[in-house]
Amino acid sequence: MFQEPFRSLFEVNMGVRQGERIVVFGDTVRTDETPSAADRERRLRLLQVAGEAARFAEDSYGATTFVSFPATAASGAEPPETLWRALFGAEIVGMLAREGLLARLLAKQATAADVERAREIVVARREEVAEVVIALSNNSTSHTRFRALANAAGSRFASLPHFDPEMFFTSMRVDWTRLAARTARLAESVNSAVEIAVETPNGTRMVFGKGGRQAKGDDGLLTEPGSFGNLPAGEVYLAPVEGTSEGVMVLEYGPTRKLASPLELVVRGGRVVEIRGDEPHREVLERKFAESELNRNIAELGIGTNDRANRPDNILEAEKILGTIHIALGDNSGFGGTVQTPFHEDYVFYRPTLTARTAEGAATVLLRDGKLLLPD
Repeated sequence: MFQEPFRSLFEVNMGVRQGERIVVFGDTVRTDETPSAADRERRLRLLQVAGEAARFAEDSYGATTFVSFPATAASGAEPPETLWRALFGAEIVGMLAREGLLARLLAKQATAADVERAREIVVARREEVAEVVIALSNNSTSHTRFRALANAAGSRFASLPHFDPEMFFTSMRVDWTRLAARTARLAESVNSAVEIAVETPNGTRMVFGKGGRQAKGDDGLLTEPGSFGNLPAGEVYLAPVEGTSEGVMVLEYGPTRKLASPLELVVRGGRVVEIRGDEPHREVLERKFAESELNRNIAELGIGTNDRANRPDNILEAEKILGTIHIALGDNSGFGGTVQTPFHEDYVFYRPTLTARTAEGAATVLLRDGKLLLPD
């Protein structure tokens, strides 16, 4: 059933060549987790498909390692040492441990100097690092030092958190060349601005300071050394300048479900300062905010560009839907920001009007009521 989707994943998206080393990983439901029956079933199916993908890669290209581990506490948390060893090898991980770096990296307590030293170690021995990584864990490893160091060594890294195998037959069947061109045009337009304003019909009103930050495109073509992106792909994303985001976010969907009633997040000075509403997801956010004030950070603004994506109930695909925007909380250290915390969570907003403002005061509407205004 998945033979052709797997072949497209490895050969079109990743550009795998015979003999390259491949790491595929997934995660299991922890004993202290209580997902819904439907989400538990999806996660078990995802783990099964991850194993099947690894077997396909081993049979087709050789040199494939599959790793499974209990799910991390949240997206953005570092994966366990077993996965570091599978990707980087025992020698690199041993050096990181002996210098006291590994423990701080795993705990997300590494200083800038620590990260730079870890990068030096990994890059100096990059021939020991696997060339291709397929991350099929439920929780995202996108915003981790693990992923950033893999890219520094030249690994091509595809992150598929919350993936549903049905996506192989929908949003993964997009015209990748056309998607890449659309994404590049939108990123160029966003990068002409210093401030982005967003409004949606549900009452969301936000302004983001862009400053000198660069928006990047995630187009699903991860064939160059050091490439990284989500699959299914299709977004332009940036880390707003810390402390500049202001407004109100009205959440209607969580990562895997529609909320029973909306939650309003009031944002001042780049952080969530108040939650309004009594939907149960409020408790989830309050727990994360109690763990660290950094989890209140407005970490990301993204714009969807995938015309085959259509699922609002799965954040991985929802944030790629053409004409949507998403806003993330928490960590942004892996894509141009300065906030480092083991938490990164996205929320999608529909029918947005998005305006890019230049330093000279010119305003350009890039999205109006969910319609992309750039030529396709």
